[in-house]
Amino acid sequence: MRSSGIKIAIIAAGVVILAVLIAYMGGMLNFSAVEPGKASPPPPDVSQALTEAKAAVETWPEYFEAVGTIRPRTETRIEAQVSAKVLQVKVRPGDVVEQGKLLVMLDDQQYEARLGQARQELSAAKAALVLAEADYGRIKRLYERNAAPKQDLDRKTENLKRSQAMVIRAERAAEEAELALGYTRIKATEAGQITQRLIEPGDIALPGRTLLVLETGGAMRLEALVREGLIEKVRLGQELTVSIPSLGRDIIGRVEEIVPSADPQTRTFLVKAVLPKAEGLYSGMFGRLLIPAGEHKVVTAPRAAIARVGQLETVLIKNGEGWTRAYVTTGRVSGGRVEVLSGLKGDETLGLGGAANE
Repeated sequence: MRSSGIKIAIIAAGVVILAVLIAYMGGMLNFSAVEPGKASPPPPDVSQALTEAKAAVETWPEYFEAVGTIRPRTETRIEAQVSAKVLQVKVRPGDVVEQGKLLVMLDDQQYEARLGQARQELSAAKAALVLAEADYGRIKRLYERNAAPKQDLDRKTENLKRSQAMVIRAERAAEEAELALGYTRIKATEAGQITQRLIEPGDIALPGRTLLVLETGGAMRLEALVREGLIEKVRLGQELTVSIPSLGRDIIGRVEEIVPSADPQTRTFLVKAVLPKAEGLYSGMFGRLLIPAGEHKVVTAPRAAIARVGQLETVLIKNGEGWTRAYVTTGRVSGGRVEVLSGLKGDETLGLGGAANE
């Protein structure tokens, strides 16, 4: 009987320990936790004088966001004009080039041979023209003295015209061969910076194939996709806020182009907004075009009144002669004030510098 009583006591003790452990893991025994929006006891050092500021109810504009990509305003795609093997690529992404700089060298052997052949054919055509002119002159003089029939003169005239046409065709063929040879030396059409290199030595360059991308202008623009329900709120020349998360700030862009047709798959319109020069702004960066869509009232507080500890945000609220700390949730930031989504009503007196007391 005694051993069974001991076993029962051990089982009861185990159940009690398990219950305490479950209660602890569930936060039921964490007496220091404070529910969201509830005030916690003030820290020991908030009794010192703090600069006071007011929470307020303000009217802020409401925005819809259209995501997009930063791209150069002017961009040149360097393409091949002839088919040939790539021998050398003289530049890499990031290189700054001047107008006329040699960028790519193509194999020119076949074009050198074609030019040589065209020049030989031109020389032969010119020699034939000289003979035709001499024959024509001789027959014409005989005809004028009635020593040659009109039929011979007509034949020599036709031969002369044929020889002249052959020289013109040969000259054009030589010009085309020389132009094709020039296409094997691809040069920068404008000054700018190489942003992409899409060809390597040993590749085959084909007409229309992009070899390099050259950024030729200093200005950038955001190319954003605006859904069809919002496109009526965007107009040419309109100044809109552009948010660049990587820069940590907003800049003002001006709408300079609206593509007048929607993508049938995404139901969006492409809108291009030119941006002012900004330090750290590069092609390919992510951005948001903020499109105004009305106004609404929000509770705001000075940014300096918000104290952060990990993921928690708190403010100090004046309570009589003392201060009470309350938990808040914040949203957008505008200038020196921040939107307070929960925790304040908008008529509180707040203490600035609460973060220093953490």
